[in-house]
Amino acid sequence: RWRKFPVGYYVTDRGVDAVSSQQFQTPISRAFGKWDAVETAELSSQFAGFTQQSPGGDDDLSVLGFLSRPDQGRTLAATCFFIGNKDGRILESDIFFNSTFPWSVSDAGIAGRFDIESIGVHEIGHFFGLSDSALGETELISGGRRVIAAESVMFPIAFSAGNTSDRELKADDIAGSSDTYPNAKFRGERGSVSGRVTKNGRGESAILARYLD
Repeated sequence: RWRKFPVGYYVTDRGVDAVSSQQFQTPISRAFGKWDAVETAELSSQFAGFTQQSPGGDDDLSVLGFLSRPDQGRTLAATCFFIGNKDGRILESDIFFNSTFPWSVSDAGIAGRFDIESIGVHEIGHFFGLSDSALGETELISGGRRVIAAESVMFPIAFSAGNTSDRELKADDIAGSSDTYPNAKFRGERGSVSGRVTKNGRGESAILARYLD
């Protein structure tokens, strides 16, 4: 967990095809804002400026930016931490976006390009210490898996290029951030959960998740 707020983050001042560092920072700021806006969680972030540093270095800066990682051909983006040994506090958290993939900052999304804000919302969940969620379903296709549905932006497999569905947090994401950083104003409150179990076309009960190996 982070122990002091707001958490400052930097953006690497290097862009890629069709996305400058300034264009990158705008949807990243919105993505941080989605987590900051969770009323029942007490967390906040602040853009600290542009830097020549790249994500992944042990430099006491939390940096987000592009790196070319063709060796990680199925990784769109990834988050790494530096954590204090004594109390588990996050000291630094970096996120790299793999520049070997095509990216978009378009409000409506662009076919064939991955949406920075959608991927950013997921990775920023990791930035704040959340793990992946099991609330999603995929199907096997040539070369990998395709997401059919997801009830959490923290589901570990992204929607296809051009999709912007993961820009908004869902109930599971809100619960995760609220459990990790509970807002004192809401401690002690109780709620309820309701739903139903359905069957698919094969007569099986509701499928929770399938994971990418």
